[in-house]
Order: sequence, then structure tokens, then C-alpha cells
Amino acid sequence: MQTLITNFLIPDHISAGLASGIYERVGGVIREVGSKHVVSWLREDLALNGDGGMPQVTSAANMLTLGVSVIGFAVIIQRLNELEKRLQDVTELLNKVDRKIDLGFYAKFRAALNLATNAFTMHQPENRRSSALSAIKLFLEAEHIYTDFVDQELKKQSQIADEYLLTLALAYIAEARCYLELEEGDTALRRFQEGAEQIRDRVARYIEILLTSNPAAYLDPQFKGQTDLRRLTRIYQWLDPSLDESAVFELLRDHLFSWKKDQGTELGYKWVQELPPAIVATSEVQGSIFGNREEMRQEAMKRLPKVFEVMESMIETNYRFESYQTEIKAISQLGISFHDWMELAPSEEIAPEAKKLMYITPLEPMAV
Repeated sequence: MQTLITNFLIPDHISAGLASGIYERVGGVIREVGSKHVVSWLREDLALNGDGGMPQVTSAANMLTLGVSVIGFAVIIQRLNELEKRLQDVTELLNKVDRKIDLGFYAKFRAALNLATNAFTMHQPENRRSSALSAIKLFLEAEHIYTDFVDQELKKQSQIADEYLLTLALAYIAEARCYLELEEGDTALRRFQEGAEQIRDRVARYIEILLTSNPAAYLDPQFKGQTDLRRLTRIYQWLDPSLDESAVFELLRDHLFSWKKDQGTELGYKWVQELPPAIVATSEVQGSIFGNREEMRQEAMKRLPKVFEVMESMIETNYRFESYQTEIKAISQLGISFHDWMELAPSEEIAPEAKKLMYITPLEPMAV
């Protein structure tokens, strides 16, 4: 059986491999670039506020943790509350376009999480299992509801599609967590796999919306030092891994040369007229008797760097969700329980501030 080594400090060979490009971090795993074999799993402390020697993940906030064992029901409730607050914050804007948000389902989701939390504090196995299965039914209902919500918002190209996408991810995680607590790893893995398919497809559609009708907008000279071709290439590579920087440039070549005309009066603000509400809605921007196209263009350009971060954050969220599957596969291959996996910890004494990120490293890279 594979031996696992746990460290709070990044092992030297992993640090060197990341620096040389032999290894890559994808969500909560570090893996070999070629074989995709896992060389280490990452588990964060929820007080993590530094990179622990790791490459910076993204400047945008991420809802999902590094490590499936960290994202328990209490964490999911906290994240759910954050998403609900974000939706409440945009209510005024949506009222301007006669849009209503039904936040009632968040209360039902929270009730299901409380039921699951209580289930796993019960001492009688039959009571624990019965309550957990009741919670699972509610999480399945939440998955169906929020899948429908996401699809509606993607169709409208709205500003709240990402909030519903993140809520959908939390619903799948909550359901899978119940199965993990019940030591039903195979079922948990199946639910993560289904969730990954549903979420990736919708994240891809959302990113394609945010790229706008002319993605060269993100390479406008005013964004020098903020966004660049290298970062834009990483987004395109997530959509199509076969693309490299040269191929992305070729995709953008015509867009680059048409960008000046697309955004201005020469083509009647073509790019502005095609902007999705996810970036800026017409109702948000006041104009003059001549309209608000120029004002919308200016507002959109102000927002693009933040929108770029949203795209990166959604991709990172997707990577983290998918990496949870590798942990469950590893648990199965290692022949240990989920609770044994949760208990893994380094034995060495180390200052508390250095315990922000834990590395779980097999002696040999694992194919999972």
C-alpha cells in the first residue's frame, strides 16, 4: 500500500517541480504535467491568507476550499450565507429591469444542511443514516432547482448566473459529503462526477458569455499590467486544452484589428450593443438625449478587469470541485476510510502561522 507523507511546508522536490514546469497545480492537487499522476493533495486551513509557497491561485475570492475534507456542513452554510448576501446586494439593480429573485430556496437549503449536521451528531447508527438520507433527498431537490435557475440566468446572460452556479456546486458537495460521512465513497464519487459534468458545462457557457463578441477587449492597451495574452490563453486552454498562446493569438487576430471599430461610432457601437447584461445592463447606465452607448462603453471598460477575475475564479472553482474526486479515488485505492483521511496530519511541531496549507504526498505519484 502507498505510504502518505504529510507536511505543512511544501516539499523541496514539489517546489522545484512547480518552478520547472514538471508539475502543475490544478485545484486541490499537484500533478505531473504529462501523466497527470497526483504528486500531492492540498488541504487548507480556513484561515489561509497567504500562498504557503504556492503560486497565487487568483485574486478573486473562491467559494470552494482546497481539500474535500475541509468543506464540511458548517463551511457550506457559511458559503451559502455569503451567496445569499451577494444576491440581496444586487436586488435593487434587478428591480430596475423588473426582475425578482426568489431567495426562499436558500432557507430550504440551509434547513437541509442543519438536518445533515444534526444527523452526524446522533449516536444511534440507524437514526444517523435515516436523517442523513432525508437530508440527501433535500439536497437532490436543491440540485434540480438550482440547475434550472442557472439555465434560466445563462439564457438571460445575467449578472447572477455565477451565484447560482456556486450554489449548485454547494448542493452537490453537501450531498456527496453525506455519503462520505456514511463511508459510501463509491456513491459520493458518482455524485461528484455527475456534478462535475453539470457544472463544467455551465461554467463554460458562462465564460463564453463574459468573453463578449470581441474577446480582444481584454487586451485593450488601457489594461496593460492588468490582463494580458498569457492569462487570456489560460482561459481559452480551459475551454480547449489543445490551444497554446500562438493558437489563441490566431483566434484573436481579426478581433484585435476590428476592436477599435467595434467599440466606437464607426460601426454604431457594435460591441456595446452586443454586450451581455452579465457585464453591464442598459438600465444601469444613464445617457443623454442621444442615448447611452458611449456611457455604456466606458462603464463596461471599467468593469472588464473585474470580469476577467470572475472568469479566472469560476475556472478555479471548477478545478477545485473536480479535484475532490481524486481525493475520494485515493481513499479507495489506499483502502482507508474517509475519517482516516480527515485525520491525516503532520507530526512535527511548527508555528501555528505556518499551518495554513498541508501537503499530503504519496511516496510515488498516484494514477487516480
